[in-house]
Amino acid sequence: MPHSSRRAVITVATAVVALVTVSACDDGSDKSAPAAAVKVAGVTVNNDQALHDTLPSAIKKSGTVRVATDVPYAPFEMFVSEGGKEITGLDYDLGQAIGAKLGVNFDFTPQKFDGIVPALQAGKFDAAMSAITDNKDRQKVVDFVDYSQSGSGILVAKGNPKKITTLTDLCGSPVGVQAATNQLKLLTATQTDCTAAGKPKIAISTFPKDSDAQLALRSGKVVADVLTKPAAGWTAKTADDGKAFELVEDSKAPGGYNASPNGIAVSKKLPELTEAVQKALQALIDDGTAAKIFDKYGVASIAVKEATRNAAVD
Repeated sequence: MPHSSRRAVITVATAVVALVTVSACDDGSDKSAPAAAVKVAGVTVNNDQALHDTLPSAIKKSGTVRVATDVPYAPFEMFVSEGGKEITGLDYDLGQAIGAKLGVNFDFTPQKFDGIVPALQAGKFDAAMSAITDNKDRQKVVDFVDYSQSGSGILVAKGNPKKITTLTDLCGSPVGVQAATNQLKLLTATQTDCTAAGKPKIAISTFPKDSDAQLALRSGKVVADVLTKPAAGWTAKTADDGKAFELVEDSKAPGGYNASPNGIAVSKKLPELTEAVQKALQALIDDGTAAKIFDKYGVASIAVKEATRNAAVD
């Protein structure tokens, strides 16, 4: 994700997600019979026997794909309630849908972000879903099935009173951004475009946290807040029940500015799982289920139309 530390710090509301889970008993017995259907984002996802049959034998036997995730990072992963352990979020919902399509349970377990790839290498997990940027360095040790594009987005007041549609519309206006982020670098680089267009430069105001930039936007001290697009979309959807902010959609940058692919990381020891996940995801894209999951979290525009593999842009 195009952010100096992969994730911005924001305060968000969480929502309880109704879901159906299937427990897998660890008794060594064969669990080759596919798991039950799951309802996600209002859609019932049924298993595809042909895809289930292509899974690695160990996963078919256990009936479970062990998934690592770093919680919280809204809207991708969150806890249902503060202090609780139940996980929700875009990655979780998408994982449940992929698991249902494959006829197995995607079992999410919290893991610190910098320990996710080493844990995959060590065999502690089969896969990871945690808004992980697909890059060539990580591809040396894991494979990715890409499901979204995440870049920088523009958050404005509800109704978009300044009619901002793209980055250069910010020229000459006060704009908030979290310090030491790729979003700050983006705004700084945009100053050249402002000058070339004969416009005044952006009056950039930096803040220790993005929540501070949001407060400045609420009070009218800035006309926009530039942050990661997924975070901007979720904030627009949830803050004051969607009445406080609005996400700017630039048709030339649907995934956000300087977008990079996010991927489901899979152990290189499980190539059959990588292929099965890719086919299951594509099926969910084709039937519209994936779009409904992304829309539920206010970030429909970052969804990919094709489930690519190892599509890093670096």
